[in-house]
Amino acid sequence: MNPAPIRTRVAVVGGGQNCEHEVSLASAASVAAALDPAAYDVVRLTIGRDGTWCDQDDRPLPLGEAVTLLQGCDVVLPVVHGPRGEDGSLAALCELAGVPYVGSGVGAGALAMDKWATKLVAEAIGIPTAPGVLLTAGTAATYDWTRPVVVKPVAAGSSHGVSLVADPGMLEEALRTALALDDRILVEDVVVGREIDVAVLGTADGSRVVSPALEIVVDGWFDHDAKYGGGAEFRVPAALPDPERTALEEAALAVYDALGCRGVARVDFFVTDAGLVLNEVNTMPGFTEQSQVPKMFAAAGMSYGALLDRLVRDVLPA
Repeated sequence: MNPAPIRTRVAVVGGGQNCEHEVSLASAASVAAALDPAAYDVVRLTIGRDGTWCDQDDRPLPLGEAVTLLQGCDVVLPVVHGPRGEDGSLAALCELAGVPYVGSGVGAGALAMDKWATKLVAEAIGIPTAPGVLLTAGTAATYDWTRPVVVKPVAAGSSHGVSLVADPGMLEEALRTALALDDRILVEDVVVGREIDVAVLGTADGSRVVSPALEIVVDGWFDHDAKYGGGAEFRVPAALPDPERTALEEAALAVYDALGCRGVARVDFFVTDAGLVLNEVNTMPGFTEQSQVPKMFAAAGMSYGALLDRLVRDVLPA
């Protein structure tokens, strides 16, 4: 009788102590369900809104016990969007625990989560971003509105705390909303253009795969409700002339490398009459099968399961 094949033990971590908790739960549940049970033994772990870790039976775990569980796995797949997860926090925990993990490391996660730092990196390598200023709780009251702007927390995701300020009467509330989620906020000029995303997948041999571009089509602007309420249409591959497509791919690769990303990252742009403008970079983007990144790679012929398998296999010891 042939022995059963040895399965790779994968810890899938979801939830998180931030405003993207529910989105992360959905991504993690989808990822865990899509990993081939013949190849993977999935250990599901959840981080609660209060920071408590729980096992797959929803039993609370002291942090030390959660780390021991992680150390008993071959690899960790952290599917926690936003602060205390995507920002390098979980990568740091895995580094200290000595467990291989999928995705960007501590530095890249922290840089990409910080929208102001990402702007500085992009501008330094010649990739335009929207004109903007950095404000804090102490300086926000000094900002004078002169034209339509977007106000957003420096480190948050899923458009939480983001406001389009079309007239000065809206500014105070927008600043207050953003400051409720972060002690630093970014105020940027409104960019008029097509919203185009490109995903980059780094591989174990050092090469990178660029996905087909995806265009977000929405009536109005792409806020939280549009993202998760079905009000947006994803068109992939986006209809782009070859020069624009090439420019987007080269810019996405340049930002991915400059930030030091690993695994998969989604690089979001506006395409305007004057050229491309970087919006932001997500090192742990939404990851249900219907999310942008899986849809982009599916358009290139890589299924959701195959994408997850590649992400996991690429970080396992040779």
